[in-house]
Formats: sequence, structure tokens, C-alpha cells
Amino acid sequence: MTAPKTHPGRTGSRGRIDKREAILAAAFRVFARKGFANACVKDIAAEAKVAKPTIYSHLDDKDALFREAMAAAAEGVSATSAAAVEGLRHPGEDLEAAFGTAARLLLDSCLTESSHALRRLTYAELPRFPELLDTVRGALNGRLVDDLAGHVAMLSVGGRLRVGDPVLAAEQFVSLITGPMEICSAMGTREVTAEKAAEVASAAVTTFLAAYGTD
Repeated sequence: MTAPKTHPGRTGSRGRIDKREAILAAAFRVFARKGFANACVKDIAAEAKVAKPTIYSHLDDKDALFREAMAAAAEGVSATSAAAVEGLRHPGEDLEAAFGTAARLLLDSCLTESSHALRRLTYAELPRFPELLDTVRGALNGRLVDDLAGHVAMLSVGGRLRVGDPVLAAEQFVSLITGPMEICSAMGTREVTAEKAAEVASAAVTTFLAAYGTD
């Protein structure tokens, strides 16, 4: 029997990608705990369980490490947020309930430790990394808005919503959820009670359906 062909270069490339992802995840955890100024590459190497030179073989310096770690974390939070609105693909008979579920799941994704750390670090380090706000917002909202706009467009075609611009409608729904969270982060407030979260979700759905609902 002929042995299957292997591709050492391809395997090595995958391993390097995995190592880089592990380093970025470790870096984000360290930055979240210590902040940019107090974190050092030695701490990150220890967190990632790699040698310090390995860090520099993937990223040039601490600034680049921070930027890449923040972008990777934003992509991870974005995937969770996009999954929160997947139920709107087949919302069932009760459209308000379906949007309510999506709003609560989306809000839950905003309240995770990673999401909170991402927002807090973004605002804390804006003087040093002014481009970070656009980078993080773009990553967080890009996929989410695209997916949500697709669901909204289909609901509009089916006569269940009145929407002229699905992308604009999706952006508005997301803003109704994430806006209060950004305000809390900008003001340095972490704690969001269950009652407050339910209030935000309910208000978002009521406002959105008042603008775009058919009833």
C-alpha cells in the first residue's frame, strides 16, 4: 500500500499560524489584566508558554503585538455577535420575540469579559493608538451588520418588515444594543445589571419595530 503524501511545508505553515494565534490570545489576556503600559513581552511569552524570541519572530515589537492582539480579539467577539442574530434567518410567527431573543443574545455578547476588556482597552489606549477605535469598531460591526442586513432584507421581501435600506436598518439595530455598552465603557463603568440589560434589549426591539414593523 502506498503511503499518503505529506506536505511538510503546509503543516509547518499551519503550525506557525496556530502559534501566532496562541501568542495573540495570550497577549490580549495580559494586556487586559495589566494594561498596555504595564504589560511586557516577557509576561506575554510566559502566558503563551513560548520563549521571548518566539514572540519577536512573529511580531516586531510591543506596539505591533498590541494592535494585532486587539484585532484578533475583536474578530472573536464579532463571530459571537454574528451568531446572536442567526435566529432571525427563520424567526417563526412571533417576530417581536425573535428580535427580542437576538437583542438579548447580542447584549450577552457585549457583556463577556473579552468584550468588556476590548472596549476598555480601546478607550484607554486611544491617545497612543488613535486608529484603534476604527479598527475595533470595523471588526465588531462589519460581519454582524452584514449578516443582520441579510436577515432584515429577507424579512422585508417577505412583507414582515418595511425596510428601504437593510444595511442602515441593521446598523441602527446594532447601535441600539451596543451604544449603551460603549457609553458605560467610555465612562469606566463595568457593571451592567440584568435589569438594565433587559431594559436595553426591550427598548431596542420596541424602537426598531416602531420604525420598520408592518403592524
